Amino acid sequence: MNLPSSHPPRRATCPHCLRPQATCLCALATHTAHRTQVLVLQHPQEQRQAKNSVALLRLSLAHCEVVVGERFTPAALQALLWRPGRQTRLLYPDGPAAPAPAAAALQAGTPLRLVVIDATWRKSLRLLLEHPLLAALPRLSLEAPEPTRYRAIRAARRPDQVSTLEATVQALAMLEGPGFEGGPLLDAFGRFVTRVAQRRSPSRP
Repeated sequence: MNLPSSHPPRRATCPHCLRPQATCLCALATHTAHRTQVLVLQHPQEQRQAKNSVALLRLSLAHCEVVVGERFTPAALQALLWRPGRQTRLLYPDGPAAPAPAAAALQAGTPLRLVVIDATWRKSLRLLLEHPLLAALPRLSLEAPEPTRYRAIRAARRPDQVSTLEATVQALAMLEGPGFEGGPLLDAFGRFVTRVAQRRSPSRP
């Protein structure tokens, strides 16, 4: 005799975007050509957020690796941060709480690896301060972040706060110049934000 399970059935999950089928992102993904390797260090709490932008970023960038965690051993972190023959830059602003180390200018023509932290400002700062290898990386700061499309679904304390996807797209444009075309991905992100906002708003009769 089979007894009924006390656990609710699991929702079907898309094998590509790893989201529930009802919120699958695959139709929004847009192939975005880029040369720079992207490594996203994602806080575990962000991974579970339905409004998180990294899933769409990973689907759209061919050279994007996402690693979930908040504490890394020095050996594991070193293996993630550097690749032979590539210059590494951390996308993070310079500030009193975590001043940027002195760094040589980027060498023209050398392949790049961009490290991005996906977390709240408080958690990203903690990650930086608890991992000296990460804090020692040369920084890349957004010169003048464009207005975010994220405000419809996520509050920001400062006007220069943008989503991880938007920040990464703007950073790639800085690094790769006119040859990088991030507009279609930003448009796809706008549609994602609209869809999330519509799902969160109460239905009208």
